[in-house]
Order: sequence, then structure tokens, then C-alpha cells
Amino acid sequence: MIKNFKIFFTIVAFLIFVTPKASSTEECFERTSRAIFKFNMALDDIILEPLAKGYNKLPSPIRAGTSNFTSNIGTLLSIPNNILQGNLKQLGHSVGSFTINTTVGILGFLNPAERLGLKPHKEDVGQTLATYGIGPGCYFVLPVFGPTTARDSVGLFVDTFVDPFAHVTLREKELFGTSGNTLDYYSIKATDAVDFRADNDKNIESLEKNSIDLYSSLKSIYLQDRENKIKNSIEDNDEWGRLDN
Repeated sequence: MIKNFKIFFTIVAFLIFVTPKASSTEECFERTSRAIFKFNMALDDIILEPLAKGYNKLPSPIRAGTSNFTSNIGTLLSIPNNILQGNLKQLGHSVGSFTINTTVGILGFLNPAERLGLKPHKEDVGQTLATYGIGPGCYFVLPVFGPTTARDSVGLFVDTFVDPFAHVTLREKELFGTSGNTLDYYSIKATDAVDFRADNDKNIESLEKNSIDLYSSLKSIYLQDRENKIKNSIEDNDEWGRLDN
């Protein structure tokens, strides 16, 4: 554990001191990123798109239940990040939503928590670092994982250490009497990716058809999406700050 934290702080220190002035619109290595982007799109054409189209042919209740299930597990990552952000309001939403959906909602296949007004935001370490004032750094593309920034790539790595689900599956550690394995972790991540791809199938087709430069279009969409999610985090923290004062 101590070794893991040393790795974490070393990477964060690099992020803070080496890339603080880099804008997310700046490329770390555009030529390489574009080559990786082409590889990812080929992978999408061969594997992800056919799976997504097949998934979309499933009955709506099955798709909705699967989406609820993976989203409920994803809420676990939000809980430690809510704590790190000092966001007690969203912490209540995350804990309450996961507890209710896992029990009353039959392991998360149903979403009764939403009917009760619990709407947890998806939070990750990249967003948490942003709330501490760490800039995005430059932009690049990872194989399989896709678009990211210097800050978010660090967050992606650290997510696997703070996520309770990763703790019991990827790390194969027991937590509250629950344990899993690496296959469980990657199965859920793969299912979540197919669910996301299926949900955005028509949007991606439209983007591929109408974009002059698909690489730049997806870069813009990714950066705007991350900015919106980070603003949600910061706005919630500001709201809590006013109540605290």
C-alpha cells in the first residue's frame, strides 16, 4: 500500500510541476495520438460497434436493467471521491443511492433511489484533482481507453486504488465480506463500454458522417464533457461552502 501511495504522489508531483501551464487543447504528441485514434476506431468497427448494435436489439427492460446495474457499481467510485472533495451532499446521494438500489433495487438492476430524489454525480480522481486546482495538462489518446489529458490519465490509474469495486475484484481483496476477481472487474467494464456505445450509436454514426475531422470533433466533445463534469463537482462544493459559512 505504501509503495502504491509513493507511485501516486510521484505522478501527481510530476503533473503539478511539469504540466501546470499546459492547456487541454494542446497536444502532448498529436501524430502518435492520431495513429492510436485510428487503431481505436478500427477496434470499434471490428468489435465494439457490432456488439453495440446487437445489444440494442435486446428488449428494452434488459438494456435498462444492465445500464442500471453497471451504473450502480460505478457509484462506488464516487463515494471516496465525494469524501476527498469534501462534498457531503453528494456523498449522501452516492451512499444512499447505492444502498437502496443494491437492496430494494435487486443488486442495482432497478433504480428506486432515483424516484426518491437521489441522483449521485459520477465522480472520479481526475475530477477530484481538478477541484484541488490541478489543471488538465496536455491532451492525448490512449489505446483502447481513448481520449484523456495528463491529469485524467493519472486519475484513471489512481481510480483503481480508491474504487471499492476494484479493491475487491482487480486487487482481489475482501471488503465487508465481499470478494471477487479480475474477470469480474473487466466483465463489468466491458459491459459498461458496450452499454455506452449502444446508447450513443446514432450520435457516433452522425458524427462520423458529418465531421470533417473526426479526431478533432471527438477531442472537443471529450474536453467539453470533462469540463462540464468538473464544474458540477466545483459548484456542489461551493454550495456546501456557502451553507458552511
